[in-house]
Amino acid sequence: MRKIIVLSMITLDGVMQAPGGPEEDTSGGLEYGGWTAPYGDEIGNTVLQKEMQTTDYLLGRKTFDIWASYWPKHADIWPGKLFDNEAIPAAFKVVESTITSTGVILAKYKRAGKVETGNVGE
Repeated sequence: MRKIIVLSMITLDGVMQAPGGPEEDTSGGLEYGGWTAPYGDEIGNTVLQKEMQTTDYLLGRKTFDIWASYWPKHADIWPGKLFDNEAIPAAFKVVESTITSTGVILAKYKRAGKVETGNVGE
């Protein structure tokens, strides 16, 4: 089984929308498309280059819609369906993290067994 690597860009206030450019996704009135651009640096680029060496893409719905015109011209590299209809819950632990010069936190997680539950404060 291949690994799934999630590359998610999220602000501290929970914005995951339109990291790549001002016109990428303005739905909901978002005025800050391209918000990741000022935070790029050599440290982050090095880590991302390493992660992207041999990669397939699993896209969210919005990103897929944005890239939809690309796929018909590149069907030979599209892997098709990845998951069946069942999710497999799992716990994760941080195995590596890097903080860039601009304050971006890059974290790498690995499965850590079954999900544990409990009550907060006990």
